[in-house]
Amino acid sequence: MGKLFDVILLILIGLSVLFVMLESVASIDQRYHKILYVGEWVITIFFTIEYIARIITVKKPFRYIFSFYGIIDFISTIPLYLSLIFAGSSYLITVRALRLLRVFRILKVTRYVGESTKLKRALLVSRAKIIVFLFTVVIVAIIAGTLMYLIEGEESGFTSIPHGVYWSIVTLTTVGYGDISPITPLGQFVASVLMIMGYGIIAVPTGIVSAEYTRSSPSIDLNTQACPNCNESKHRDGAIFCHHCGDELNPHENT
Repeated sequence: MGKLFDVILLILIGLSVLFVMLESVASIDQRYHKILYVGEWVITIFFTIEYIARIITVKKPFRYIFSFYGIIDFISTIPLYLSLIFAGSSYLITVRALRLLRVFRILKVTRYVGESTKLKRALLVSRAKIIVFLFTVVIVAIIAGTLMYLIEGEESGFTSIPHGVYWSIVTLTTVGYGDISPITPLGQFVASVLMIMGYGIIAVPTGIVSAEYTRSSPSIDLNTQACPNCNESKHRDGAIFCHHCGDELNPHENT
């Protein structure tokens, strides 16, 4: 029943976000404004009752209120009430999409949350290298933008050094809007070099983070198993049953 309730909750969250998105489309809002408005209020009242019920039923209410999910539940409940005072704040209902994170608990894949912690740790460890790398990219963009301003000039759209820096950043990131482009052979040569550098620049931060992520992941993690029932991990190699709840770890393989 608890799992069924959470699934229904996820469906309502998706519907509430969809209602707000549709309400922002003028043609749809003109025809179905009343239906969308009533639907938003029905779902909001349901969320309000659910939030209050959680506070009443949990053993430590304040722990839930100030927890990650508790804060998200509260923030996703109040926007429509605020719209009665502040016009337009009802669009903040889209933050309810954050409540879809509960799908991790429903599908019993909370063990993957640990992987996000490793990624966060890898980003923090490699932040100095990334900052130095980004600083180097900014210097290259400024130098390239200045060169293009001197080579191309206003005739090609490089009306100032900032415009040249803007073009170099767009080129380095391989976005290539095409609103400014070099005309002279020398300018096209510089642009070609910058484009080739762009591919390397994209790969460098990825390599830095990947190296730190691999370093922070001990080899023992490659051999751990997660219980499909209680999500307990780090069982012994070759274990058939969970050491926490006794449930079978790999029922399909064991049969």
